[in-house]
Amino acid sequence: MTLDAALLPFQFPFMQNAFLIAILVAVPTALLSCFLVLKGWALMGDAVSHAILPGVVLAWILNIPLVVGAFAAGMGCALLTGYLSDNSRVKQDTVMGVVFSGMFGLGIILFTAVQTNQHLDHILFGNMLGIGPDDLLTAGIIALAVAVVLLLKWKDLLLHAFDPAQAQAAGLNTGLLHYGLLAALSLTIVATLTSVGLILAVALLVTPGAIAFLLVRSFGRMLVTAVAVCMLSMLTGTYLAFFIDSAPAPTIVLVLTGLFILALLRRLALTKRASAAGEDRRILQREPTA
Repeated sequence: MTLDAALLPFQFPFMQNAFLIAILVAVPTALLSCFLVLKGWALMGDAVSHAILPGVVLAWILNIPLVVGAFAAGMGCALLTGYLSDNSRVKQDTVMGVVFSGMFGLGIILFTAVQTNQHLDHILFGNMLGIGPDDLLTAGIIALAVAVVLLLKWKDLLLHAFDPAQAQAAGLNTGLLHYGLLAALSLTIVATLTSVGLILAVALLVTPGAIAFLLVRSFGRMLVTAVAVCMLSMLTGTYLAFFIDSAPAPTIVLVLTGLFILALLRRLALTKRASAAGEDRRILQREPTA
């Protein structure tokens, strides 16, 4: 491939916008994925992303900005899930499954029942190649706000993720941290609304953190690694999609999945090597010296 052919995607405005939205979305989703992985909230990201659909459709019916309806539905789902899990015998993962499937079912019914000239398919599947200035501005504002809050409060959020009781004993407002993280999650999903869509957004909220968790040992490095992995995957997936004539969003998810498999194989190899080295040391310690 010649240099001109390799640089061809960067010459089109729609591809430039796609690369830009990839950079903007990568930072907050990667940072959030680290906290979701540590807290075991992978299903929460899935639940909130699916629950946003009825809010989007209702926002269109009421002629208000779609992001307002999306955020309201996402926060409503998160609050309802927390209330039901705290006030019933049902476990949180079960509650999340019931709530997000019910909200998603309602959204599908509204989605198919409403007659509109505006196609809402991009809400489900994303449309990175159709990103406009308004989408970039919305994603940029949300990404900046979420990233700043997470970076300023990451130590408090880390303590809350590992030991909420210790965080409360240390004088932290655990309720504010809990619902603040849920608000950041809902806002970040809103930022990914027009790029990767609801169905594939959950991959960006889980996989980068899972990959970083396999590669590094400290949480600070985990945050940096997750952002680097997510940004690399989004740019690579968008770039490859241009040449293989595929949609960018699923291509990005496949790149992330491939990196996760490589990270997992590396971790398994290191574990096996460490186990073998430990066994050799035990054998040497048992052998009598001359």
